[in-house]
Amino acid sequence: MSTMMMQTNNSNKAWRRRLQVMLLTVTMTAMVMTTWLGSISSAQAQASAAQPAQKSEQAAKQGEQAKGQVEHKTDSKARTYKESIADWKKYANDHAYALKSIQPEKRVNGSIPASNFEDLDMLIPLLADKRIVYLGESTHGAAEFNSAKTRLIQYLHQQLGYNMVAFESGLPDAAIAQGKMKSKSAEDTMKRSIFKVWWTEETLPLFQYMKDTQDSERPLRLVGFDIQWNAPLLKDAVWLKDKQLQEKVIKAETDLLEWRNSKDLAGYRKVKPELLNLYKKLLTQVAAHEGALKKEYPNEPKIVVLMKRAVEDRIRFINEYVEINIEGNIVVEKGDMLAVFRATEWRDRAMANNLIWLATEVYPTERFIVWAHNGHISKAQSQIYTFDGAHKWMGELMPKVLQRQSYVMGLYMGSGESADNETREAIPVSPLLPGALEDILSGAKQPYTFMDLRYRDNERGNSWMFERVFAYDWGNMPTLIVPRQHYDGILLIDKVKLPRYIK
Repeated sequence: MSTMMMQTNNSNKAWRRRLQVMLLTVTMTAMVMTTWLGSISSAQAQASAAQPAQKSEQAAKQGEQAKGQVEHKTDSKARTYKESIADWKKYANDHAYALKSIQPEKRVNGSIPASNFEDLDMLIPLLADKRIVYLGESTHGAAEFNSAKTRLIQYLHQQLGYNMVAFESGLPDAAIAQGKMKSKSAEDTMKRSIFKVWWTEETLPLFQYMKDTQDSERPLRLVGFDIQWNAPLLKDAVWLKDKQLQEKVIKAETDLLEWRNSKDLAGYRKVKPELLNLYKKLLTQVAAHEGALKKEYPNEPKIVVLMKRAVEDRIRFINEYVEINIEGNIVVEKGDMLAVFRATEWRDRAMANNLIWLATEVYPTERFIVWAHNGHISKAQSQIYTFDGAHKWMGELMPKVLQRQSYVMGLYMGSGESADNETREAIPVSPLLPGALEDILSGAKQPYTFMDLRYRDNERGNSWMFERVFAYDWGNMPTLIVPRQHYDGILLIDKVKLPRYIK
């Protein structure tokens, strides 16, 4: 959920704050309804118990037979919610896996000793037939998430053969950075490719690891799939000989950000044809300069098709996304919060289309690791917002064949504080509700706890996987989810802190 060019996103910040208020209202309403329905059920049970028992002998025998059948199947009995939580935590303690570390590993003589990864080998049977592994995060501002995902990626690459890291960042940004990875420092590659929320000391080891593998038989490669961007498409580009066109495109990209945050729909529609013509002209230049592109970005063999896709994405951005945002800026102040979801769905649909394209057309035989927010990778994110379930997010929009070939891992935090996307100010993780997802997994009493959901049958101790529980988005927004519908696995970091940002 990173935003494009954070310094221009005042309107997006207002949307998010309004959305938080709305979601908290929905959540609190759900809690009240749950309590109210519980009171009704209790009253109904008491009323039923107060009625005199009038059974015939035959009915009594049938009752005894039914009772015997139930007792034969299970010795369970109704339990209180407090007892349920205790059962769930015991199950987590018995069945969850503890990670020994989340710190990235050091390469020794060109590889990481396999013994360093023994705590992650429980993933082998879970991922044996999976082509895409999604690594989520409930916030972009937790140092431990960056470290944990970097170590997981090292393991997935070296031990299990995954060789593409797909970031929730601009498609051309990643392509350009990959194209020059060998000649640039790890820090330069990181800053050219991914959004600023991940420019941290904790993420940097991933880019150093990628750089170190480039001359190996199986390099770890970088791609992006977001429609938004981190830097102008033609920044520092040498391949385009028409410098006047280059300057116009760079200016247009700054203008697009301003239009995206404006409320002047009529004004934008006046300049829109000129913007479209500019990028259509650029598209012809990509085809005309294939050789120069390949020479400038030698470490990305697919640079021509990726650059072509990037320009086509810009055209789609101009044609549709800017207007959707402007319309949202206008109506959101009137209380139309669905405008937020219209813009979100457009972006998620564009990201899904790009990821599908990368996995099926550009790199059809490679194995992918996807780095993104929990909301984007969730298989059922629209179900959280019951008032607007029609708007789907990226994970839900992936085709069924790729969903079957995927494993979706959500990352959550139990305590500590994370950083705001824009201000980087500390946001404390809210105290957990009893029976919340994070509270249940804390029953394992480990600093780093992994629980598989996908290959579990519904049992007394894990019924929480199959019913609605609270989980904290951004560490302070309780949302109702059915965990198994959203994720295949969960990694809980007990305590998080702010990242160490690189300026």
